Amino acid sequence: MTAAPLFQAPDFSATRIQPEIDLAAPGKRSGHLGLLWSDNANPLGVYRIPAMCIVGGPGPTVLLLAGVHGDEYEGPVALTRMYQELAPEKVAGRLIFLPMLNGPACQAGTRVSPLDGGNLNRAFPGDPEGPPTQQIAHMVSACLLPVADAVIDLHSGGQASWFVPCALAARGRDGALDPDNIKMARAFGTEVVWVLGAANDSRSVNGAATAAGVPCIAAELGGGGAVGIDPLDAAETGLCRTLIELGVVEGERIALPEPRLVELARPGHRVTAPETGLYQPAKQAGESVGEGECLGWILSPERPEAPPVEILARTSGLVLAETRRARVVPGSFLAFIASDVG
Repeated sequence: MTAAPLFQAPDFSATRIQPEIDLAAPGKRSGHLGLLWSDNANPLGVYRIPAMCIVGGPGPTVLLLAGVHGDEYEGPVALTRMYQELAPEKVAGRLIFLPMLNGPACQAGTRVSPLDGGNLNRAFPGDPEGPPTQQIAHMVSACLLPVADAVIDLHSGGQASWFVPCALAARGRDGALDPDNIKMARAFGTEVVWVLGAANDSRSVNGAATAAGVPCIAAELGGGGAVGIDPLDAAETGLCRTLIELGVVEGERIALPEPRLVELARPGHRVTAPETGLYQPAKQAGESVGEGECLGWILSPERPEAPPVEILARTSGLVLAETRRARVVPGSFLAFIASDVG
């Protein structure tokens, strides 16, 4: 009699995305998921979403995602390096790697998909009959989340911004801080944990996992359109610590200082430009700011006689993220100011 497989294979019957990889059989393998989308650039062809899998002994299934936005590079590098270095006999469970989940955007190096202009982290739960971004979101929601025991989703600021390295833990469906999520976030080991509350977008990976009742953390790890040494180290170290906490890989659980828990909960947490010009920051991500304190100035070389426009903080807290774009127009993102969780 043939033994039953240890792990349930994802059911892709509800999606048009075709798996060209076995995600249940023991061992280690790489392949792709095929996004069927016929356009002028690739008529009747397939857009590939890279996929890898390590299936070891009994244990949880952890879904590891990166490249939700195509100009965020720390996550794809960290997941690829982890896949290369781990052997199946070192894994108690199953690791499913999707390092370039938004394959078309990652190939183009753009935040949103070049196929339909969709932002994948604003597309969940998705639509199997919709445009490509909606199809990818639906595939994760309908096919992968049902077999996952935990999710780790790696992000950064991309080309446009830079984030203090932090883990993101969503509140549960009842609004309370989810103990599984905060446990994973603490294990990830960043000094800052961003607690997602009312400002969390339900159309994100985190929102979809929360709706499905699957423990999930995300991470923001630097940015600026390059792979920073320190953010990459935070990603790799955080992944290992979290997988140790989940019991998927062996290792010592290190006692870490309690992280600073922050949230975007006050009016004025999102700072945007009121005018067109060049933004000169006075505060960097990671610094504290007081209400009414200067964050920077907008200058106009086209109107050198005009005085700089001073940007004042409307609330106090931690500068969680900053823009990496000097040229701004009204409404352009300048900074996030996070307050401590009370």
